[in-house]
Amino acid sequence: MVDTGVFVDYVDRKAPYHEAARAIVNSLGQLEIILPSITLTEICYVCARIFEAAGVKNAFEKSVEFVEWLYSHPAVRVVDSLSLNIEAARLKLQYGIALADCYVLALSKLEGCKAVFRKREEEMPEEIENDFDVVFLEDYVGGVLNG
Repeated sequence: MVDTGVFVDYVDRKAPYHEAARAIVNSLGQLEIILPSITLTEICYVCARIFEAAGVKNAFEKSVEFVEWLYSHPAVRVVDSLSLNIEAARLKLQYGIALADCYVLALSKLEGCKAVFRKREEEMPEEIENDFDVVFLEDYVGGVLNG
């Protein structure tokens, strides 16, 4: 499970967690990434905004190319299921955090895998780290990301 912010930092070469994000994306094939479909939507629009800000021509189309590459990669599995939707809704009610983050956490719970986020957000309660197997790239800046 990888959150949108990780892919955004992969695309944004000036991002503080770019190298850690790049290590994850470059490891595709050695590891499997599982994504809720909502994450693809976020990646697409956020990356388009980054490309636009950088002056990239056809920013949206470039963003779509990136999302299509992710979607079709053999080491990426996109999940959309009723059980995922219900668990994400339960987490939204319980924690009150961003819906896309609820999907990442819900899928990590259902699949029994780590949820990888770029950094700790203010709105994410501390108990998330106790209740879920989460990893934050900010903890690995300058270090090696261990699975």
